Amino acid sequence: MASGVFLIQSDGQLVEMSEESYGSEADFQELLAKYPNLLAGNQINDAEPRKWLLISREVPLSSEENGGNRWSVDHLFLDQDAIPTLVEVKRSSDTRIRREVVGQMLEYAANAVVYWPVEEIRARFEATCQASDLDSENALAVFLGPSEDSGAFWQKVKVNMQAGKIRLLFVADEIPKELRRIVEFLNEQMIPAEVLAVEIKQFTGKGYKSLVPRVHGQTEKAIANKNINIGSKRQWDEESFFKELKSRRSIEEAEIARKILEWARDKLPRFWWGKGKQDGSFYPVLDYNGEQYYPIAIWTYGKIEIQFQYLMTKTSFNDEIKRKELLNQLNQIPGVKISEKSITRRPNIFLSTFKDESSLGMLLETLDWVIQEIKSS
Repeated sequence: MASGVFLIQSDGQLVEMSEESYGSEADFQELLAKYPNLLAGNQINDAEPRKWLLISREVPLSSEENGGNRWSVDHLFLDQDAIPTLVEVKRSSDTRIRREVVGQMLEYAANAVVYWPVEEIRARFEATCQASDLDSENALAVFLGPSEDSGAFWQKVKVNMQAGKIRLLFVADEIPKELRRIVEFLNEQMIPAEVLAVEIKQFTGKGYKSLVPRVHGQTEKAIANKNINIGSKRQWDEESFFKELKSRRSIEEAEIARKILEWARDKLPRFWWGKGKQDGSFYPVLDYNGEQYYPIAIWTYGKIEIQFQYLMTKTSFNDEIKRKELLNQLNQIPGVKISEKSITRRPNIFLSTFKDESSLGMLLETLDWVIQEIKSS
């Protein structure tokens, strides 16, 4: 086959890599499950690259309520906006990739939005995690990062399914021109659904392998049509956050949040500002030993959120005893009463609880202890 990729090794030697077909469709599917980033989320949305959460492989789908399973979708993913993404994988040697696969995928989509309740999607995700010895809540918390609560995320999945806001991805080692034209046409016409094709070529040479994805279907007309219906997000910053907090709560609570932020400038020096359409937030972040840590978040509705759910995914606080120690320190602060079951969640406390300087001091001392534990683990 023709050459297509050249690799320069650390010793300066050039490796000429040639295109090679996949051994089997099963091998191709396994690669996507193991390396979801091959779906080229940065090409699908360069402003906000898509991230992928694998829900399950070979997801059964019926064509009637309480009916038997009629089809099986190769992969079901969710992106960070809770948009269900159905993936159908075919090798270019499969003649069905020209036209038949289109009708197949449209049948999947039409029935998925009716017969896939969010409870089933969530259960399949939990089963996938269990098969890999992962805690599903922890896996989801890591995927979402500091941006969203898991309960709100699953609710968004439900809303997206009801609205038909889904994504269909045709994946192959080569997308034939007939399929490209159909995908471009469908993507221009189908709103709010998105229809794309991802071509993932494989190149090998001297023991190396390279996979090169390319997205098809993002025509200018399709992008313009989708933008009409895309809800705008808001990028919060320090100025807009405190202005909103003062307006919605009080000057006193804004001042408490300001004191926490000023304390964090040295201890948790990087700030992640939220993108919520209505509610603003900021997360003080510590970058340490190649990882990021954010023990708290503060919101424009006047609450500070303790990130137990996220901290438990880190070595320093994956031990329940250590999280209980943090819980006990917080509960020593007058007015704070967090239940023990919250050590796997993200409990919140009103900022007004810390209007007394001594209470605020106890909070900051507790956060100092958290930082020490992170650095000593």
